[in-house]
Amino acid sequence: MSDENGTPDTEAGSPESEAGPSGRPAHPAGAPAGGTPSGPRPEPLRFFGTTWVDHDHGYPFRRVGVAVGSLAAAVASCLVLRLAYEGVALAGTGRFVTVLVTVMFAISSALAFRNTWEGFTGRPDPGRQASLRGLLAIGFVGSLLAYFFRSLTEAPGEKLHREEYEAARAEHERRTARRTRNPSKKRRRS
Repeated sequence: MSDENGTPDTEAGSPESEAGPSGRPAHPAGAPAGGTPSGPRPEPLRFFGTTWVDHDHGYPFRRVGVAVGSLAAAVASCLVLRLAYEGVALAGTGRFVTVLVTVMFAISSALAFRNTWEGFTGRPDPGRQASLRGLLAIGFVGSLLAYFFRSLTEAPGEKLHREEYEAARAEHERRTARRTRNPSKKRRRS
């Protein structure tokens, strides 16, 4: 995560620029509320923004909402897929095509679940994502279920973002700690 990565657009005095429940500022890099923050800023997550940093501003309600929403969307998607299956069966295409469509959706959903789940713990390869885009679109039920199961324990992707954010903060603190003295008063070697 770099200093520019994931900089949210918030204004001074907004709820996200004030101190969170832990007493740390919502922009934990330690910048004053009216100034430009120094150091890395947390990358916002879909549906959560930067509430995952301190688990504030409705974070638990958002997690419940994501869990319920993704499960409801998965159930509705399964009902739509059931109607599609019945349409294929009514078309009289034969047993082979019906089984082939069922297996295709099952395999695509399993691959989408696995790919989405792995995306919560590591950055996916953009080339691989581009080549799997069609297959993952077919297996959208698997992605919805991955969101549901992950949101039962944390915001989807929170662990990865927290690790990157903490590493970026530690790197920033290490870099700024070296620059605490006035460089103009530094003795030059002869």
